[in-house]
Amino acid sequence: MTDTANPHHDVIIIGGGPAGLALARSLAGTSLDIVVVERQSLESLADPAFDGREIALTHRSAGIMQALGAWDRIDPAEIAPLRKAVVLNGSSPFALSFGGEGEGQDRLGHLVPNHLIRRSLYQCVEGQEGLSLITGQAVTDVRTDRGQAQVRLADGRCLTARLLIGADSRFSEVRGRLGIGAEINRLGRSMMVCRVEHDGDHGGVATEWFEHGHTMAMLPLNGQLSSAVLTLPTAAMDQLMRLSPAALGQELTRLYRERLGVMHPVSAPHVYPLATTYSNHFATTRAALIGDAAVGMHPVTAHGFNFGLQGQETLAGLIREAVEKGRDIAAPLLLRRYEMQHRLATRPLYTATNLIVGLYTDERLPQRLVRHAALRAAAGLPLIRQGVTRLLMQHR
Repeated sequence: MTDTANPHHDVIIIGGGPAGLALARSLAGTSLDIVVVERQSLESLADPAFDGREIALTHRSAGIMQALGAWDRIDPAEIAPLRKAVVLNGSSPFALSFGGEGEGQDRLGHLVPNHLIRRSLYQCVEGQEGLSLITGQAVTDVRTDRGQAQVRLADGRCLTARLLIGADSRFSEVRGRLGIGAEINRLGRSMMVCRVEHDGDHGGVATEWFEHGHTMAMLPLNGQLSSAVLTLPTAAMDQLMRLSPAALGQELTRLYRERLGVMHPVSAPHVYPLATTYSNHFATTRAALIGDAAVGMHPVTAHGFNFGLQGQETLAGLIREAVEKGRDIAAPLLLRRYEMQHRLATRPLYTATNLIVGLYTDERLPQRLVRHAALRAAAGLPLIRQGVTRLLMQHR
């Protein structure tokens, strides 16, 4: 699987991240000629570096990974059970819990390092019949019409296809070049992720703590390890990143009020700017958007990656059906069906997540009172808690 000399294809996928590679794998065996175009080098794609991100996979996502052949390529020792989730608010001792005893499952989902997911998906598509890969190339132009999609690369090559897929990022250049607008919310905050060792036992419980001035999540890994996820205003994050590893551990311990004892960083911290995006359309003439190019979620509900896998599965199913029936794989009705199904699957949680983030990061006194009352009210309504738990677990 190397750079292709053939400029004509059935499907061009721009973006070799998890969503793009998963779609390429989902279309295996269809006899379609597929090319994936990725800006990164082949080496970076084949063996991604650790980036600090731990992905919370639902049961449905784990099932998709299993069907693609990617799940068994991940070392089981790197897969940590997520047994329960707890939401805390400020200094209140009250906690709203999801999962655990009485929910009928031993875990909400699984925590898996992002770089291992990406590596496993690359290994799945490596050598796949009918699939070629172009790496180290930026896309300089994208055009579609009723007859075909056309992509121009930085080296001057021009590729054509029956169907174009944008899977590049939440700030998708493909989306912009297709003339599709998007809701883009730049939150003015940054998220730091860092693996830490600690004295206490997390018990497989993930904690999301909305404290005044910052938000802190602790994601349970195997052993006495967790992924600390700290959200701060960008200026404050810049100051934090100047700390030595020892000082950073002390600060994380203080911010988390020693709930897990003393923390010691065991990996370098990684910082990511926070923004949410939602494309106005997921499809246009002979083109569709998947992954973050379609929906860029806030990490508080940990569903962005899951929506990426779910969206490509939906689109792949429609394409496979079209191939089996000898129909156009980019027919307007097919693309409208994909958009409708993926919008129904993502819009409610995207909207709810943004409302939650807005409420729980607003430091005005009325909002503080409202969010505490909201947690109390939700705790007293078992059907709501059970509904949220089922959503987080996301069985098929």
